[in-house]
Amino acid sequence: MSVTGNTAPRFTALGYLRAFITLLVVAHHAVLAYHPYAPPPTAMDAPSWLWTAFPVVDAHRFAGVDLFVGFNDAFFMALMFLLSGLFAWPSLRRKAAVPYVRGRLLRLGAPFLWAAALVAPLAYYPTYLQGGGEGVAGFVHAWLSLGAWPAGPAWFLWVLLVFDAIAALVYRLAPNAPDVIGQWLSLRAPLACFGVFALVASIAYVALALAVDPFQWAHAGPFFVQTSRVLLYACYFAVGVVLGASGVANGLLAEGGRLARRWIGWTVATPVAYLVLVVAFVMVVSNPHPSNMLVVFTDVAFVISGLVSSFAALAIFLRFATRPVRMFDSLSRDAFGIYLLHYPFVTWLQFALLGLAWPGAVKGMLVFVGAVTLSWGTVAVYRRVRTAHVRIAAYS
Repeated sequence: MSVTGNTAPRFTALGYLRAFITLLVVAHHAVLAYHPYAPPPTAMDAPSWLWTAFPVVDAHRFAGVDLFVGFNDAFFMALMFLLSGLFAWPSLRRKAAVPYVRGRLLRLGAPFLWAAALVAPLAYYPTYLQGGGEGVAGFVHAWLSLGAWPAGPAWFLWVLLVFDAIAALVYRLAPNAPDVIGQWLSLRAPLACFGVFALVASIAYVALALAVDPFQWAHAGPFFVQTSRVLLYACYFAVGVVLGASGVANGLLAEGGRLARRWIGWTVATPVAYLVLVVAFVMVVSNPHPSNMLVVFTDVAFVISGLVSSFAALAIFLRFATRPVRMFDSLSRDAFGIYLLHYPFVTWLQFALLGLAWPGAVKGMLVFVGAVTLSWGTVAVYRRVRTAHVRIAAYS
């Protein structure tokens, strides 16, 4: 199942999980303005680019939401890459490498450019206003003066497109490689698969996290990516490709399979793993000169926490979300559009609520509900207009 494609009925659980993660993304962005440790609002030309992560900052905070944000940050985008890789190999077998890449360029590249050129500026205009800017002309000048143009959440699309292109190249060079690894994994218990995945992912992440600032974003033009996580995301995508190559329905991710039957254990392990990460992180940030061993332990804890959360999410949805539900079908179908469009609704709603003396928790929930409703409604209207246009064209 690609994050941008339709989900066949037999993969209902994975489609619903994709939609759930999309809602988590919206919720994550909706509450950042009320994060207890959010930085003060700054002008767009300030040396710090923290405004790209916190476009609007409210004086009213949401106590405890930092735990929610940190929990999401450890796993949800990585899991999106895994879900996106699941059906890459079947698609490559069906289409061949060149047509596959061409299709992904249309499906991912075009929306990315559109989001970078239009959606992101709309989302960051409230940032400019809160930083003291005035007028559209002034914003355009400030935006073009940046030298790089953050694309907001759409960064995921261009990174996924690169991974897809690499997968196509591997398909041309070694078309059977993922099948062999996937079949080996499909015969192993979930805990054994977790162990192999954890080892590879930890090496991939720690290697970069020690070399660069874990919070640093590399960028060129509209192409942004969190530097320390590139290999980690590649790891998740590759695991998705391998699992998909051996057949999702009969492997580790089979609905009602071995992973699904052990959903309780993975669910219980999730807060435990996250608690270990939180404690380790607090120890690092509270120590002016943390030891290398403590830093490495924290990096590994980050990987383990994210991986446990990912396995738990997969297990829960594979166990319980196997029957189609009309509303969830609609949400799953429109998840890609919601992901693309939600950010301007989030920032403008946050900006509109700045003058109200309401608790940050109330504002955060209102922004979340409003952003989901408005972005989902926009996608639904677009679908209706497009369908009507096609029907008119057919009868003209």
